[in-house]
Amino acid sequence: MKIGFDNEKYVKIQSDHIKERIAQFGNKLYLELGGKLFDDHHASRVLPGFQPDSKLRMLQQLSDTAEIVIVISAVDIEKNKVRADLGITYDEDVLRLRSEFQNRGFYVSSVVITHYNGQASASAFRERLERMGIRACYHYMIEGYPHNVALIDSPEGFGKNDYVETTRPLVIITAPGPGSGKMAVCLSQLYQEHQRGVEAGYAKFETFPVWSLPLKHPVNIAYEAATADLNDVNMIDPFHLEAYNKIAVNYNRDIEIFPVLNALFEGIYGRNPYKSPTDMGVNMVGFCISDDEVCCRASLDEIVRRYYTALNRFATGVCDESEVNKIALLFRQAGITTDYRRTTIAARERKEQSGHTSAAIELTDGTIITAESSPLLGCSAALILNATKHLAGIDHAIKLIPQDMIVPIQRMKVGCLQGHNPRLHTDEVLVALAMLSTQDDNCRRALDTLPELKGCQVHATVMLSEVDRKIFQKLGVGLTCDPVCKR
Repeated sequence: MKIGFDNEKYVKIQSDHIKERIAQFGNKLYLELGGKLFDDHHASRVLPGFQPDSKLRMLQQLSDTAEIVIVISAVDIEKNKVRADLGITYDEDVLRLRSEFQNRGFYVSSVVITHYNGQASASAFRERLERMGIRACYHYMIEGYPHNVALIDSPEGFGKNDYVETTRPLVIITAPGPGSGKMAVCLSQLYQEHQRGVEAGYAKFETFPVWSLPLKHPVNIAYEAATADLNDVNMIDPFHLEAYNKIAVNYNRDIEIFPVLNALFEGIYGRNPYKSPTDMGVNMVGFCISDDEVCCRASLDEIVRRYYTALNRFATGVCDESEVNKIALLFRQAGITTDYRRTTIAARERKEQSGHTSAAIELTDGTIITAESSPLLGCSAALILNATKHLAGIDHAIKLIPQDMIVPIQRMKVGCLQGHNPRLHTDEVLVALAMLSTQDDNCRRALDTLPELKGCQVHATVMLSEVDRKIFQKLGVGLTCDPVCKR
């Protein structure tokens, strides 16, 4: 995989920039942390070379001066909201995040339950946290938030919230997902600190959109595609342009809320230290792109991936057509079609020739390998076998897994386990290869090539099963599927 991002440079200059911001505010900064911290795979896809845990590594440079506050909305607790990528509820993810942070040497000081309005499930969660020895606070619903500044900036607004006691210069405010109320927690703390004679500061750490890249740069368009379900829109920051006569990119929600934030800052401090929403950010990712062409190509591929994801979600009734249509409009801005993804063409050509569901993979050297489903194997399982044979230099005619081994597995799947699809999935093929590798050198050589699939791209002419999707994800393969359900 070609590298387009200098990860080591990012870790250094990003942590240095946050240190500068802490010093700017008298050694007390509330940092709202947006996006994923442990597993930012979107960033690693559009910025090849960016490690999924880069932000965590960067913050570890500051761990001695930092503490973490995890925020969760009472509304999300009440709804049992689930993180789609992990399959766990937000309240369980709070505990997971706390454990992950602590295992990496961070101090997690407390949990804040926002939007609290007496919800029984939220009260029960607080009691659970306190039984575990975890400090928990309530932040309440404020009528007219965020526009009723007079009420918000008063003892009946932010003043009603529990004060979150913090002891370190950098307080990182994070959450399981969007809509948690992280910004409101930061602003509430600024109000509460001011009442106690502490002039704390606020900053926002969002990776995307990248403010220092052009509005229609593929990296920024890919961010819009990734947030099509949230209806985020990248915009030129008008406040930044007016203040500095310089173009900077931000997104609609931050731009729309800035006048309100300005009024809140003036209410708390008498002045706003920032002249634009871009000023509030501390993101240095744009200065660490080492090969713009590589990042552009990766971002265009991500836009196509997001389009197919939306098509699949629409086909299964998870989203409406507006999400699909929005990304289709982004295609025009990026100047591409689905044919930009070479594997889509190859997979469909194989299907047309064979009459069976098919899949194609583009290896890191640009080689395209295809496969079709058969009575024994699904197209994705066959594709992994074909790809690993090619990488290992094994003749395509050689059968790595003998039929007399596959058939008993099929009997078990259909007969004993009441399955409807006798074909082997990717995980079953890999297990079979692993078993045979102790006696068959070809199987061992094929297995040894699996790490070479990381960063490769796959397209299937049918929506793959959850098992197959997860295998490709674990292998680090970018997957897209036509919105066609298996029969």
